[in-house]
Amino acid sequence: MNHSSQQSLDSSLETSENRAVPKLRKVLLATGIGHFVEWFDFGLYGTLAAIIGLQFFQAGEPSVALLSSFAVFGAGFIMRPLGGLYFGSLGDRIGRKKVLATVIMLTSGATFLMGLLPTYSQVGITATVLLVLTRLVQGFAAGGESSGATTFLAEYAPTERRGYFTCWIDNFGFMAFVAGSGLVFLLTASLGEAAMTDWGWRIPFLIAGPLGWVGLYLRTHLEDSPEFLEMAKSGKTASSPLRMALTTAWSALFFCVGFVVIKAVGHWTLQTFMPSYLSTELHYSKLDSYAITTIGLFAIAVMVPFMGYLSDKFGRKPLMLAGCAGFILFTWPAMMLMARGDMLSAVMAMLLLGAFIAAFDGACTAAMAELFPTRIRYGGISIAYNVAVAFFGGITPWFSAYLMTATGNPFSPAWYVMGAALITFITVLRAKETAGQPLQR
Repeated sequence: MNHSSQQSLDSSLETSENRAVPKLRKVLLATGIGHFVEWFDFGLYGTLAAIIGLQFFQAGEPSVALLSSFAVFGAGFIMRPLGGLYFGSLGDRIGRKKVLATVIMLTSGATFLMGLLPTYSQVGITATVLLVLTRLVQGFAAGGESSGATTFLAEYAPTERRGYFTCWIDNFGFMAFVAGSGLVFLLTASLGEAAMTDWGWRIPFLIAGPLGWVGLYLRTHLEDSPEFLEMAKSGKTASSPLRMALTTAWSALFFCVGFVVIKAVGHWTLQTFMPSYLSTELHYSKLDSYAITTIGLFAIAVMVPFMGYLSDKFGRKPLMLAGCAGFILFTWPAMMLMARGDMLSAVMAMLLLGAFIAAFDGACTAAMAELFPTRIRYGGISIAYNVAVAFFGGITPWFSAYLMTATGNPFSPAWYVMGAALITFITVLRAKETAGQPLQR
C-alpha cells in the first residue's frame, strides 16, 4: 500500500460514524489477503491454460488443446451459481466469517491437488476427468468468495468511504492475478519453456497449499461484521434468505446481474484469454505474453483504489458508465494495436483496456452491496454475481477462441467484449445512484 493510500486509510479510520471503524484496517487486510489467496488459486488455471491443454488432453493441434483447456475452465464456472446459492444462503444465516473461511479451504485444497495430478500421457482420459473434478470443486467454492468478501467489507466500511474501502477487494484480486502471472513469467524465464511445459507448471499450483493456510488463519481470527452481529442479536436473520431474495428483490438481482456482465467478461478477457491469445494467435513468445499480461494487471491493481475514491466523490454511475463506454469504443482498436507485434504496443493496449475495467471495478463493488438489505445481502449478491459470471465470464476464453476459429478474424473477440459492455451500460443508465447512502437494513 503506498504512502498516500495509507494516509487516506488512516484518516478514514478516525471517522466516528461506524463503531467498527477502529478495526477496519485489520478487517481490510485480512479480507483482502484472503481474497488474494482465493484468486491466486483460481486464476492460475487461466494463466497456464495453454500448457494445461497440452498436458491433460490428447496430443494434436495446439489450438484444439487450447479450446479443450478453456472448455474445462468454463466448467468451473458452471459450478459457481450452485456454490453461490449454497454459500450465499449459509452466509446470511450463520455469518460471513465462517463461510469465507470454508471457501478458502476448499479452493486451496483443490488447487494444490491440481499440481499433483497425472497427465494424459501417463494415465490417459483419467487425467482429464480428474482435472475436471478439481476444477468443479474450485468453481463451487469460488461461488461464495467475491460476494462474501464484498458483503463483509461493505458492512464494516463507513458510508462516505464505502467505494474506496470495498474496491480494495478488486485491488487484491488483481494483485493475485499479477502474482500468478508474474510467478509463471519468472518460472518460464528461469526454467525455460521446455521445462516449464514438462514439469514447472506444477509449482504454482503446489504453492496454493501453504497460501491457503495463511488465508484461513487470517479469516478465522476476525469478528463477523457489525451489521450481521446486530441482526443476529436481534433475531432478525432470515430463515430462508435465498427464497426471500428470489421473491422480494427481483429488481436488485436484475441490476446486479447487469452490472457484473462487463465485469466478468473484462476480467477474464484480460487475465485468462490474453496470455494465450498473445502467444497462440499473435505469436508473441510465452515469456513476452506473460510479461505483457503481468504489467497490465499490475496497472489495473494500482488504478482501482483511485477509482474507488472517485466513486465516493462523484458517484458510482459516472465511473461505471465511463468504463463501459471505453470498452465499447476502444476494444477493437486496442486489439489492432496488440497485433502490431511489438511489446510496447501490446503493453499500451493492455493499459488502455485496464483503465476501463479499473474505472468500472472502482465503483461496482460498492454499488452491488448497496442494492441489497443486510438479511439477504450475501445471498443476493451471490445469486446475481455468479449467474452473470458463469453465463458471461466463464465462456469468455472459449467463446473468444471460437470466434477467431469460426470467422478467421483475430480481432473478433472484441465483438463479445463490446456487446457485454453495451448490456452493462444500459443497465447502469437505468439504475439509481447509491453512493453516500447508508446500507439497507
